[in-house]
Amino acid sequence: MAGELTLSPVMSDALVILGSAGIVIPVFARFRITPIIGFILIGILVGPFGLGSMVDQVPWLRHITISEPDHLTPFADFGIILLLFAIGLELSFNRLWQLRKLVFGLGSLELLIIGSISAGFFGYYNGMDSTAALALGFALAFSSTAIVLPISGTRSPVGRAALSMLLFEDIMIVPIIFILGALAPNAQADGVGGLTDTLIQGGIVILLLLIVGRFALPRLFSQAARTKSPELFLAASLLVVIGASLATAATGLSPIVGALIAGLLIAETEYHGEVETIMEPFKGLALGVFLITIGMSIDLRAIWADIGNIMGAVVGVLVFKAIVTGTLLRLMGARRSTATETGVLMASPSETTLIVLAAATSALVIDAETAQFWQIVTAIGLTVTPLLAKLGRVIARRVEAAPELPEEDNDEARTIIIGGGRVGRLIADMMVAHDQPYVMLDSDPDLIDRAKRDGYRATFGDAARGDALTRLGIEKAPALVLTMDEPVLAQRLVGKLRAEHPDLLIVARARDTDHAAALYRAGASHAVPENLESSLQLSEAVLVDIGVAMGPVIASIHAKRDEYREKLEVEGGLSEKPKLRTS
Repeated sequence: MAGELTLSPVMSDALVILGSAGIVIPVFARFRITPIIGFILIGILVGPFGLGSMVDQVPWLRHITISEPDHLTPFADFGIILLLFAIGLELSFNRLWQLRKLVFGLGSLELLIIGSISAGFFGYYNGMDSTAALALGFALAFSSTAIVLPISGTRSPVGRAALSMLLFEDIMIVPIIFILGALAPNAQADGVGGLTDTLIQGGIVILLLLIVGRFALPRLFSQAARTKSPELFLAASLLVVIGASLATAATGLSPIVGALIAGLLIAETEYHGEVETIMEPFKGLALGVFLITIGMSIDLRAIWADIGNIMGAVVGVLVFKAIVTGTLLRLMGARRSTATETGVLMASPSETTLIVLAAATSALVIDAETAQFWQIVTAIGLTVTPLLAKLGRVIARRVEAAPELPEEDNDEARTIIIGGGRVGRLIADMMVAHDQPYVMLDSDPDLIDRAKRDGYRATFGDAARGDALTRLGIEKAPALVLTMDEPVLAQRLVGKLRAEHPDLLIVARARDTDHAAALYRAGASHAVPENLESSLQLSEAVLVDIGVAMGPVIASIHAKRDEYREKLEVEGGLSEKPKLRTS
């Protein structure tokens, strides 16, 4: 009919996705439930096994269902790429280097032990041949980066442990898929040669990204910032993440490796906060598309037809992975609560499991029927991951109660010291010496336990989360002191705190004078470089010991400190100090 408006399938699918986001996010937020479950349920409802199966009988349903689920795959993959990019923005090369033992120690042990034991089980009890057993065992050993990290974060003990294991799993995706190709019939030589070429070419590309990114990215974002155009800044951000992902994908590596490197490189620049803010909506929407595709793969009728075996497999995988992961963490020195919560959270299979199963099926290593069964098990595992997170927290509290803040702590205005290490303790000692109330905050429960045993007023919490500082009464705190030895994280936290609390006195520990200037630019009231203070103390010691009077020495030390402070404030662009609280 002339003038009749018809929507293309792509437009129709886009409307379904955007409508789903508009319903899921506010409704589930209202009931304080993670939207992850909502997106998966929407996928079940609008997918080919839900309302989509009734389109032939009820034609109008095509407007509220996904007509071509395969068309969403590129958008779902893009969601994972943006997620890894966001993780890179939260990290830094320094922090990643600090995690190296966990990544290659804990991460490798977790993947190898779970994969090997699972392969042995499938080979011995299920009668699979060794190649199929290995493929299935290692496929199930993966855990979901896309779901676990948004739940756990990356700064808590649970988040750091999960991040370490997930990073190693992401690194091992390509080698495992290549090995499956090598083990496939008549493909041994090509598989091994292809893996070697990929590793060499991938290493060269990664090195080039690191070198070029170090010099090019600050200039690129500087030019984008000068235009004061949000559109150009967004375009530059997408250019970097997509370009890096395509570069690693072209060598045969996973595109998420390039996305992670792009995030790490931008995290080292002063523009990371703006990039993180501008990319957040795209990451959330793309991740929602990925979760909808997971839901669309769940056939409730097929599950019901084989409910006993499927539920038995789901429970078996979850319990086995939780026990192995939790035991490994305990053996490596983690607290019982951390090991328990992390083990339960990491228990479900992954979106990577689906990729490995598809690769194994294409290589004729696993038959289609077996792959379909375990795809259903994986989809169910992904769906219940948010519930596992809540269950893990409940069990962890029963296993070992976390340090909690006494209720009376909110009744007085006191200085908040972020960091329970050597520097934080020294500041706390000085506060006590001058009868000033304080509270020490740290996300490391072991540090908090030791501090409390030693008589310090300390509590557990993540300063990067606003609720932790609100709970401590930051609104009436006379000052906040940052003692953490993580330059990038400290700079971000200062910027966030200055934006939320314009009148707060913020004193920050700086690694050197350059870091101090950066902290001043972020909004610190005072930034104290470690190298400057150690130099002044050395000067004081030598001058006094060679016979100079103590009074003039102390006066000159104070004068030199003030001189350097003024110089750093100028370098940091602090033209006018923030108005500080007096009460």
